[in-house]
This record gives sequence, C-alpha cells and structure tokens, in this order.
Amino acid sequence: MSEIKLERIDDNRWLLPQTGSMRVPGIIYANDKIHDLLQHDESTKQVANVAHLPGIVNFSLAMPDIHWGYGFPIGGVAAFDMDSGVVSPGGVGYDINCGCRLMATGLAFDDIRGEIKDLTAALYQRIPTGVGSTGYVKLSGKDQKKVLQEGAGWAVKAGFGSSEDLETTEDGGCMSGADPEQVSARALERGKQQLGTLGSGNHFLEIEVVQDIFDEKAADAFGLHRGQIVVMIHTGSRGLGYQICDDYLALMVKHQSETGIALPDRQLACTYLASQRGKNYLAAMACGANYAWANRQILMHLTREVFEKTLSIAPRELGMRLVYDVCHNIAKIESFKIDGVEKKLCVHRKGATRAYPAGHEAVPARYKSVGQPVLIPGNMGTGSYVLAGQEKAMSETFGSACHGAGRLMSRKQAVKSSRGRSISREMADQGVLVMAGSKGTLGEEMPEAYKNLNDVVGVVHDAGIARKVAKLKSMACIKG
Repeated sequence: MSEIKLERIDDNRWLLPQTGSMRVPGIIYANDKIHDLLQHDESTKQVANVAHLPGIVNFSLAMPDIHWGYGFPIGGVAAFDMDSGVVSPGGVGYDINCGCRLMATGLAFDDIRGEIKDLTAALYQRIPTGVGSTGYVKLSGKDQKKVLQEGAGWAVKAGFGSSEDLETTEDGGCMSGADPEQVSARALERGKQQLGTLGSGNHFLEIEVVQDIFDEKAADAFGLHRGQIVVMIHTGSRGLGYQICDDYLALMVKHQSETGIALPDRQLACTYLASQRGKNYLAAMACGANYAWANRQILMHLTREVFEKTLSIAPRELGMRLVYDVCHNIAKIESFKIDGVEKKLCVHRKGATRAYPAGHEAVPARYKSVGQPVLIPGNMGTGSYVLAGQEKAMSETFGSACHGAGRLMSRKQAVKSSRGRSISREMADQGVLVMAGSKGTLGEEMPEAYKNLNDVVGVVHDAGIARKVAKLKSMACIKG
C-alpha cells in the first residue's frame, strides 16, 4: 500500500506535492479508477524519487500506464537542463528504443477472413521469436557498426524496404550522435545475430483490423479506414540494448560518489549530462536506438514477404506501407519553452512516447496538418489505439503520451494467476488467434495482467495531450 497521498488537480491529473529533498512536484495522469489502483503500487514513490535528481525541470511526470520499473517508473517522463541536469539509464530502460511500428495494407477483413490461420502460422515460422532468438541477418563487425550509426537507413540500403519507410519513422529511423566505440564488446557480441528478431515478453506482432474511426480528418491523413487490415510490431534493441544499459548502470553505480549527487534509490544511478561519462552514455544509447529501428525495419520487410507469399498477391495488391514507427524508452535532446524561453532539454521517456502536435517540425510532412501518430497497444486481446499528438502536450508533458496499457500484475503474479488455464484457448474464444513459444509467456501476458486500455487512452484523450483517431481490433498475435 502506497503511503503517498496525491491531491486531485482535475479529472485526469493528480499532484504529488513537493516534500523533503524533492526539487520539483510530481504530476500523475490518471482517472479515478487508475488512481485507486495506484494505492496498491509503489510506482508513485518512484515518481517522487525522480523529482530528487539535479536539473529536473517543472515536474516529475507519469503517464496513465504507470507501473513499477527500474529506478524510474514505467510511464515516467522527466526533462533535465543540459547544463545542470543528469542522464540516468534507469530513465531510459533496459530495452533501449523499444517501440511500435504500424503498417497499413490495401486489404479488407473479407480478403483474409479464411487465411488468418495460415498467415499467423507463416509469420510465426518466418519471424524469429523468444529469448535469445537469432535472425538470418548475420552481421560482420564492420556492418554492425554501420547499423549502430545508420539505423533503419542501413536496413533499407541492405534491401529491407524502401526510403519511403524512413519518411514516417521517428527521426527518420536514425538518432544522431551514435558512437559504436562507446559500446562494449559484450553488447556488440549479443547484437551480432539478433537483428530481425522479435524477442520475448511483451513484444509481439499482431494482425489487426480497423474497428472504429474517431477523427476522420486525421484517419484520412494516416491512410486508415474502417475494415482495413493493419499490422502492429512491438519490439526493441534486443540483447544489445539490454547490455548497453547494464554496462552503463554498473559504471554509474561504481562512480556515483564522484558526482556528489545524493540519491533516494541507487537504481537512479546517473551522471551529469555535461560530463564525459554522460556524453558517452548518450552516444551508446543512440547506437541501441538505431539498432532497434533497423530491427523493426527488417521485421516489417519480412512481414510483407510473408503476406505476399501466403496470400499469393503482388506487392501493389498488398499495398503494405508504414503508417508510423514511434519509439519509447529513450532520452532525447529536444527544445521546449520554459517560462517563455526556448531551452534545450534532455527528455527521458521510459514507457512513454512522443505526442507532437500539428505543425511541429519533427512531424512528417504528410501528417503536418493533423499531428504525429501516437501508437498505443493494449493486451493481446484488446487491440490498439492510434491517436494524434496535440499542442497541449508541448506545454504539459514535454510532448509525451503513454506507450501502452501498463501492467497491473507483475510477471510472477500473472504466471501464478494463469496456472491451470489455457490462455491461447481463451483468446481463441474471443476471436484472437495466438501463437507463442511457451505457455509461460502467455501466462505473463494474459489480458488481466494489464490495465484497461480504454481507461488509459481515455485519460490521454480527455487530458488533451493526444486525441483518439482509430481503434484497432486484434485478430491474430505472435509472441516469443
């Protein structure tokens, strides 16, 4: 039971008052139902802990998918001054640039109604899944360093997709400042054979159908319409990103006393952004981010091939194209107005995603009039939402929204609760075909392990930081 008492700001926001050594207050985005759930969760304490870090600006924030994480809560957002602030690997997360990629097709539900089982089986056979899975893209040391520097652009040059895909990938699928020399030999080794793999846990590839449209103008700009078949991919930087985080956490813990920063939790190990160690971490993190973008680009290409072969249709007939690829688990240098003055800040988004509004320079040209697509998947039985960023996000959340429904149970609790049940059969009864590498994964990921997606998305929409555009219904899901 959390001892922290939150004060209501409005229907969708709660204030965590500034006390003790907190440098700023906290704000948590939640409706009454989510607020009540937080009373049984210590993640509010993590919001308060983050508020102790030097150089934090305005607030320590948490999105409505908030739950316990390493150091920072998952769903946490915090921005730091470039001169006096810090960077913390726990504020990015182990799976650097874990993110979502939404692909639209020219197919309607009726076009694949009788082919879903074959499609799902073919995808499961073609897309490597599970812990330690390896792909068929084997990298030499030279090629791997190019991946870390060029991201999705490397994959396109290698024949996995087209340059058009890069136009609707956040940052063009490449984060600047990447330096492979700041990545350990162990991390490089772990990443050598995992490019083009989905991984395990909450990572997935789903076939979905557009069920509802809430904003016709934005949906038209995104190229979405009712009854359309789409595919959502959720994965990240695999073992390489995990190792980068692990390496730098160990380094920062070892040298924490040198910084003179008093931490309420050692998991918040950090270093000043202006320090060489801080710059080295950002350069290594950018490598992890670029690896993740290349990974999702390759998975999209493999998915396209599976659809074409299984359905015996030509690329033009399939019409698979990238709607958007958005990352979470990242720290980015971005500009925001603070007290009327434009400032560069290092924005940590852990289990949170950009939600940039119409007209922003970082929004792809084709979406400038409506705002950036925001992709929020739920559990494997719920489907996903597509939203569009709003201007209010720039003044309240550093251009951020939530990244998913957010866990309600730990993985251990979920496995215990699912014993004796056939989650795959339960999913089939709901009209969702699921294929996974183990019963354990399905137990960890059972629908009850997550918050209600409609509640979470409703908070983001009602708070005015991202507006609902479309609801996607799950039809089939593959997991590691």
